[in-house]
Order: sequence, then C-alpha cells, then structure tokens
Amino acid sequence: MSFQNPVFIPGPTNMPESLRKAVDMPTLDHRSPLFGQILHPALDGVKKVLKSETAKIFIFPSTGTGGWETALTNTLSSGDKILAARNGMFSHRWIDMCQRHGLDVQVVETPWGAGLPADKYEEILKADTNHEIKVVLATHNETATGVRSDIGAVRKALDSAGHPAMLFVDGVSSIASMDFRMDEWGVDVAVTGSQKGFMLPAGLAIVGFSPKAMDALETATLPRTFFDVRDMGKGYANNAYPYTPAVGLLNGLNEACRMLLDEGLENVFARHHRIAEGVRQAVSAWGLELCAVSPDVQSDTVSAIRTPEGFNATDIVTHAANKYGVAFGVGLGEVAGKVFRIGHLGSLTDVMTLSGLATAEMVMVDLGLDIKLGSGVAAAQEYYRNNAV
Repeated sequence: MSFQNPVFIPGPTNMPESLRKAVDMPTLDHRSPLFGQILHPALDGVKKVLKSETAKIFIFPSTGTGGWETALTNTLSSGDKILAARNGMFSHRWIDMCQRHGLDVQVVETPWGAGLPADKYEEILKADTNHEIKVVLATHNETATGVRSDIGAVRKALDSAGHPAMLFVDGVSSIASMDFRMDEWGVDVAVTGSQKGFMLPAGLAIVGFSPKAMDALETATLPRTFFDVRDMGKGYANNAYPYTPAVGLLNGLNEACRMLLDEGLENVFARHHRIAEGVRQAVSAWGLELCAVSPDVQSDTVSAIRTPEGFNATDIVTHAANKYGVAFGVGLGEVAGKVFRIGHLGSLTDVMTLSGLATAEMVMVDLGLDIKLGSGVAAAQEYYRNNAV
C-alpha cells in the first residue's frame, strides 16, 4: 500500500495536513487550565455540527462502538425493550450489543440495500399501547451497503404513534458529511466517531445527549464506569476528564470543527453529494449496480457496488492494494464477496475521486470484467465539469 495515494475506504478517511499537525502536538498537563482551551471549543464545535442548541456533548477515548455503548448504558436498564431494524452490518452489531447487555430487542428484518422501514416502526409503536419500548435505534447511514435512511421519517413515525420512546441514531458515517439535524429530528442520542467526517484518526467516540436522554440517567441501572457521562460531565466542569484524555485528538477535533464550519455545513454536504453523484455516474457507465435499492436511499459517503454473479468482489480490493497501492472497502456480512465499496467522504475532492475511479477501472479490466477503460471516469468527469462549485 502506498502512503502517497488517497484511500477510498469509508473510514478512516484522508487527513488534511492541517489536522495532522493539530494532532501532532507536545505533551501538556491535561489537568491544567490550558486543556480547557482545547476541550470546550471542541465540545461547542461538535454541538454546531450536530445542529443542536440543547445537546450535551461527551467525547470519550474510544470509537463509534464505544459511543453505542455510552448511549445504551447511560439510559437503560436490563430487560428494557428496544425496537431496531437490521438492514446491514452496523445495525446488526448495535443489535448484538443490546442483546449482550440484557436488553430485549424487537428486530425488524430488512433487506440489505433498503432503508429503515419507518412505516413498520409506526405500526409497531402504535401497537405498543403500554409504551414498553424504551428506545428506537436507527442507523442513519449503513456503511456496509451504502444506504442512507430518513431519520426525519423515523421521528414522524414516533410522533404519529404518540409514543414516548427515545430515538438513538448511529451517525458514524454520516455526521459531518451529510445533513444531520439533531434538534429538528428529535434525536435523543447521536453517535459518531473521529475517523470519518471529522477527518481524524480513529480514537474518539463522540456522542450528543438530548435533555430527555439526560433525564434517563436518573433511572438507568445498566453498569457503566468508563462510559459514565455523569463522571465525564463533572470532569468538564473542572476543565478535565475523569481519566487521561486523548489531548492530541481533541485538539484535532477542535480544528476539524473549525474547518467544517468555515467551509459551511451546507457546502460540506453539497460537496459530498457532488462527489458521490460522480461515483454513481461512473458505476452506471460501467454497467454495474449499487447495493442501495433506489436513488432515494443512496449514500453520499460510501457506494457499495455489486459485481456480476459468480465474481468475487473482494478480489478487486485485494488486487487494487497489491498492484496499485490503493485501498477500497470490502463487502461485509451478507454482501461479503458480492460488493466492493468506494468511500467518498471526509477530505476528498473531485480530482482525488477521479483517481480512485480510474484505479477501479484498471483493476476490473485486469480481472477480466467487461469494463471499458475510461468509461466511468468520463461519466464522472462530465458530471463534475457541469456541476462545479
């Protein structure tokens, strides 16, 4: 693998040089007032990226998976009932975590490639007249299949059913890349990480808690120590952590939020959509199809591309790495070997994306697929030329 080529995996993403420099900093006393000058701007920046006025932000030395655990353990008790759809590898893993914590999960099995079934959620919630369901889980962007779900529709399902359940959203591969509206959508816990839209190394679990989620702390009895937001909140009040923080990553997060807000969130989202649409134009020109079943659920951060029946899509990823030094994403779970993934989020441009598409074409031709060199690149070029900022 070459460090000079950009990566086209859906995270960790390419890092801007300014963020690499922000992370690479001298050691400082994390119990000194200087740390507070890094911590609090980072918390404020994340709050703005989530489009929230009321959320409490907590940042743990962890990953998005730690963020999931933070959401569950701080708000729920053993045996509590959860409603979730399984439509990909990451929704599956969150469900698995719930079950390991002794939670009672009602799973709505959903085709991999489809979005969350808000209508089915509404039907189940209306039938739950005793309000036994405490939380609805929603994966905003299913990274394994390249599918974006409508979180606003899930919120409408809750409201139409008149149900008081909390709404927890996995925004790991969407937040800071695609539009996310924590307050408007009534999200009670939003979960993300540092290594995708925030363009940093892996190492931070980033969560936002609504006032309703904060109230749930009072009755939740699931065990938590490292991920206890009460301890974290007490630390923040003293410009500190309850344990040693990842100071360099927090400094990078502060800078990442500044970069995103300076570009303008709507411009960030438009850039990701434009880059993703160029990839989709290329896929169509190749005569291939996306895993996403319809345009309305196509992700702007990752495209999972189906290969012909009988072809092992993982060979594309392996060959690209070995011959050209370029990283693409493999298929996961039910779509392993059936798709390869092109990540197009974080620090990426039209020009960088064209290099990835050109590499993918070379790989597929090398492996004997009926792809014409230059076809996908030309389709993406045409789109980018006519949709430049």
